[in-house]
Amino acid sequence: MSTSIACQLYTLREFLKTPADIAATLARVKRAGFGAVQLSALGPIDPKELAGILNGEGLTCCATHVGLERLRDQPQQVIDEHALWNCQYTALGHFKAASAAEWKKFAADFSAIAGKYASSPLRLGYHNHNHELVKFDGKTALQIMLDDCSNDVWMEIDTYWIQAGGGDPCDWIRRCAGRIPCVHFKDMAVTNDRQQLMAEVGEGNLNWPGILAACREAGVKWYIIEQDNCNGRDPFESIAISLRNLKGMGLT
Repeated sequence: MSTSIACQLYTLREFLKTPADIAATLARVKRAGFGAVQLSALGPIDPKELAGILNGEGLTCCATHVGLERLRDQPQQVIDEHALWNCQYTALGHFKAASAAEWKKFAADFSAIAGKYASSPLRLGYHNHNHELVKFDGKTALQIMLDDCSNDVWMEIDTYWIQAGGGDPCDWIRRCAGRIPCVHFKDMAVTNDRQQLMAEVGEGNLNWPGILAACREAGVKWYIIEQDNCNGRDPFESIAISLRNLKGMGLT
């Protein structure tokens, strides 16, 4: 089984409240055909117990999301936890600022935090939503991050949120070439009353042949399926549909 496709556990957050929930959910993810997961939105669990569950299921931890305060204030603890999970990548899932100056300061501060991890195997990244495509004096916040962050910081581009912000996922993936080991795959569909919806990969309107080509050119290692909102569908069914469709596009 290839481990290039992973499941972002945020999709299954309602099934991850307790250690028993986490164990049962990871077993279901493995049975669905996944070989890897991104850890996010888990309830309280001892890191060693989580490592045991991952190992027992034969699941690779390809990446995680960790809050800013922990990344800044507890770097050694974060490094040690990821070593237990044999995980090389973590990312900050959210930040918002109101001016170019604030984004530039954050880029400098975040680069300093990333420097705390530079001597470890763990690399620190940043995950976008659509608000990073707000322009300040003609330059998006995401471009400020890309330009002003040190090379210690990688970029976890999210295809849906780039499209939702009016950007081109293919273009942004290519802009991040060489510093985008992980990408979030989710699709965008539209309703008859012109509402945008998150959709299973391949079930919406994103340019998946172009996105996959851009990922190959940019050096992406992990194609991580995520769906924040499954619109009434069982999230386990949604991740299975996305996995099936990606395999149909030639990923294995």
